[in-house]
Amino acid sequence: MPETSPSGTVTALPSLAAQAERLIELGVHELAGIPADELRAFAANAGDEDGGALLAVHPDHAPASALAPLLRHDGKPGFVVTDMADVDDFAPCTVELPDAPLYLVTDLDRGDHMADWSPEEALPALAGQGRTPLLLTEGIHWVLQQSAILERNRCFMTIGSRLRKANGALDARTPAIWISNGTGRDGRERRNAPKVGWCWWGNRHTWLGFASATGRRR
Repeated sequence: MPETSPSGTVTALPSLAAQAERLIELGVHELAGIPADELRAFAANAGDEDGGALLAVHPDHAPASALAPLLRHDGKPGFVVTDMADVDDFAPCTVELPDAPLYLVTDLDRGDHMADWSPEEALPALAGQGRTPLLLTEGIHWVLQQSAILERNRCFMTIGSRLRKANGALDARTPAIWISNGTGRDGRERRNAPKVGWCWWGNRHTWLGFASATGRRR
């Protein structure tokens, strides 16, 4: 299990080389149309001076719907809730991504200290701390690399991804990653499976923090 601070800060992400091999093992490079050697070269040349950055594939190359089934918890694969068929339409909002298929996300924090905050409350607070909310795909990448970061009653939202409606307004759903209880439409067979779902913009949940980072770079 990775070491974490009380607020959920990871202190020991795998090396970038190890992260690249993990993505290759899972077939993420094939989903993204990126040769394995290119992924390895990026990891080798990126350096690791950030003290444990997360290697991420741009969501245009590897969308959430393709990544979610690769998640595992208690031996069960991840899934996207049935009422989020438009999951891949949740795009970066208030977040600027590097213009590259591969990039690094620095200084991850699970945001446990913001549990029982609403997304509406958390977003300006993160900005005030000089932090940026994770995208849904970045959150999935994090769990792919460190499955133990997803703990029952200590899961997280990824409010850097939002859905903009045709009229320009933002959808009130905000994405999150947690562990299914196997109730309702999830189905009993999915109990303890990693779940990509959503919560309302103005609602609070005691078991959801707000995952964030200090920045992104190529």
